[in-house]
Amino acid sequence: MNIFRFEHPDALFLLLLIPALAFIHLFLARRRKKALAEFGNTELLNELMPNVSFKRPTIKFYILLVAFVMLILTIAGPQYGSKLQTVKRKGIELIVALDVSNSMMAQDIEPNRLERAKRAISRLIDKLHNDRVGFIVFAGEAYVQLPITTDYPSAKMFLNSINTDIVGTQGTAIGAAIHKGIQSFTDQEDVNRAIIVITDGENHEDDPITAAQMAAENNIKIYTVGMGLPKGAPIPVAGGRSNDFMKDRNGNVVISKLDEATLQKVAITANGAYIPANNIRNGINNLVDELSQLEKSELEAKVYTDYDDQFQYFAALALLLIIAEFLILERKNRRLKHINIFEVKNEKE
Repeated sequence: MNIFRFEHPDALFLLLLIPALAFIHLFLARRRKKALAEFGNTELLNELMPNVSFKRPTIKFYILLVAFVMLILTIAGPQYGSKLQTVKRKGIELIVALDVSNSMMAQDIEPNRLERAKRAISRLIDKLHNDRVGFIVFAGEAYVQLPITTDYPSAKMFLNSINTDIVGTQGTAIGAAIHKGIQSFTDQEDVNRAIIVITDGENHEDDPITAAQMAAENNIKIYTVGMGLPKGAPIPVAGGRSNDFMKDRNGNVVISKLDEATLQKVAITANGAYIPANNIRNGINNLVDELSQLEKSELEAKVYTDYDDQFQYFAALALLLIIAEFLILERKNRRLKHINIFEVKNEKE
């Protein structure tokens, strides 16, 4: 089985220019058509300018646009992985449990708790080396979002897809997340393991302290990251207006507050540490330092070690398209004007 990848995936962001260029061309073409219509009758203009083609410039433009796409793909460096090997690396196993309940959309930390948490996780992944990482998402229930892996690009892709709709049951079951985390590690022995729980700490569903005790019994450290501020903030209604917030049965706006006490107890119980969100950048750096102090064990991983470049096919296609665009004249050739390639001739019955 081969795997396809881009050596320089950041170059693919240039593809965002394609719809913008197409829109600009369409806008200018309509303005030109409108201006010609104001100048005179279109059929009369066609007779006065028999060698002028109104379709060829558009065809030439879109040929160049496709060629531009091929050049972008060439720059991105498409590759096929053709050699899968089992390699041994020294690292730890890490499960990140992320709270995706509605309260994580509160904006007491900008832009909101969930987005700030995802940014912190992304920075954490950037600092990992040879470690296995997996994701658990939880609200009223907990689910494995990403099985434990050493594929950090895939981890970031799964991270970007996380939102508050990913778990149907609302609530905050920190205990369930810890239990799911304990079950999600591999069966390999003599490996140091840690769970990072990122939440606002408002637990309403179970007993996280008991779950933390179970983790400690299995030699699993738990680090908690508190998202939000103790004073709290209202919870925006999904799809509502900017000042539309969740309310209780009595019509009062619900204020979601960070429960630092619970998160501190969970961390202490499982021999970990608590990190407040108001200093999360330094906190993540400190967390990485603590994780790096855990003894590394040999971890086996299957990785593609040999990649074949495929950019030449895209480059060749781009060159052919550029040549085709060059050969297509904007004006009709007097000798070839009776050969109708781009226009459909209306036959009279």
